[in-house]
Amino acid sequence: MNAINRFYVRIRESSSGQTMTEYVLIVTAVAVVVYAGYQSFGVEVSASVTATNNLM
Repeated sequence: MNAINRFYVRIRESSSGQTMTEYVLIVTAVAVVVYAGYQSFGVEVSASVTATNNLM
């Protein structure tokens, strides 16, 4: 049981896993925002490109 407690304390004091988790959360949030922007502006941009192409 003492070995488990020491392992638990060592894991809690380690900050490398916490930093990686924070980076993953930030990258995930940015990906969600980019995807949502693409979904909302993608149709409008496509229509604008098509209209410009038809004018040429």
